[in-house]
Formats: sequence, structure tokens, C-alpha cells
Amino acid sequence: MLKVEGLHTYYGRAHILAGVEFEVVQGEVLVLLGRNGAGKSTTMKSIMGLVPPAQGRVLFRGASIAGKQPFEIARLGIGYVPEERRVFTELTVEENLEVGRRPPSPNAPAWTPDKLFALFPNLARMRDRAGSQMSGGEQQMLTIARTLMGNPSFLLLDEPSEGLAPVIIEHMARTILDLKREGLTVLLSEQNLRFARAVGDRALIIEKGRIRFTGTMAELMANEAVRSQYLSL
Repeated sequence: MLKVEGLHTYYGRAHILAGVEFEVVQGEVLVLLGRNGAGKSTTMKSIMGLVPPAQGRVLFRGASIAGKQPFEIARLGIGYVPEERRVFTELTVEENLEVGRRPPSPNAPAWTPDKLFALFPNLARMRDRAGSQMSGGEQQMLTIARTLMGNPSFLLLDEPSEGLAPVIIEHMARTILDLKREGLTVLLSEQNLRFARAVGDRALIIEKGRIRFTGTMAELMANEAVRSQYLSL
């Protein structure tokens, strides 16, 4: 569904991604693992066109999207949930959802506020609450729900468990598995290996802007040497 080929991305003179390559298969949850500064968020932003790569190709459903503007990529069916949880703080939960609304797509699950409130019961209890009056976990749920209102077929999730309480992390894991059952394909970046193991079909490890491991989650969990070298603090 998504193919990344030879991606090189810079911030000024800093060479952040150095030939990143991988594929995401339709219907799977692929987890991009790595330490802070390894290149996970830059990979997401390069796919989304927020940080245009200097070299390489990004193919979505076989067509190149490199060089397109982020809003054009979103219209093709890619939803992006940033690490920063950018909710509209002065708007209510329902108003935030309306901001993300787009027409249904034949290639993607169709979402409505009621369907999202069933997926996120916490949000259902605070429909009229302003974004500024929500906890970090609640804002994370709202950010995902607002992105789903755009009816994407492919979802980029950047560090969805970061800074969340354990009970919210468990709910987030169940939610991602529910999204997979709905037919969404998911690429998520993560540092929490336990969370990644709960939701992921396959794993990539990125270190210093290069992919160092590709395999099933079971293969990663069986390879202590790789985990120790690239994921241990």
C-alpha cells in the first residue's frame, strides 16, 4: 500500500534520513521503532510532505506522492496524527471532529461522530468540553478521532503512547487493533516495545536515519541481540 524508496531527508545541513526503504502491506500494523532522535518522526513527516525529502520516492497505492503538498497527500487517503496532539483548544470535542470531516471514500472505512464516540467512550462523555480542558490522553484520543473523520485508508501515528498513563496506553492498544479490524492500514512510530508488541504485525528499527532491522514482531522479540543493540537505553 505504501512503499518508501531511498529516502534522504535533511534539516539544514543535518542528514537525518540516509536511504530509508520499507513497504507497508495493506491491512497490517507496521511499527517503526527506535530511540529518540533516530529518525522516526522525520520519516513520518517526509511521507506526509511536511519535511520534503531531498532524494528518494514515496509511493502510495503505486503512485508517487513525493513533492506533493500535505493537503494533497491527505486527500489521497493518508491520515497523520502528529506527536504533538494538536487539538483546537478553544473548540469543543464535537467542533474538533467537525474540523476534520471529509466525504466518505470507497477505499476506506467511513466514520461519523457517533461511531467515533463508540470507539472512544471517554470522548462521548465530554462532547461539549473544550480541548484546553482535556488531559493529555484525552487530547490524544481526540486527535486520532479528528483524523479519522477525514476517512483515511492509511494512518500515520507518531508516538501514540508517549506520556500516557498505563490504563490509557492499554485503551490505545485496543483502539489500534479495532482500527485494523475496520480495514485501516497503520504505520506507527513508537519507543514503547511492550505497546508495539501488543499492536504490531511487523517491526522496523531505525537508527541514525537507517533501517537496521525488518521482520515480524515475533522475530524481533526472539532476537535479543538486535533489541539490546538498537532499543535498549
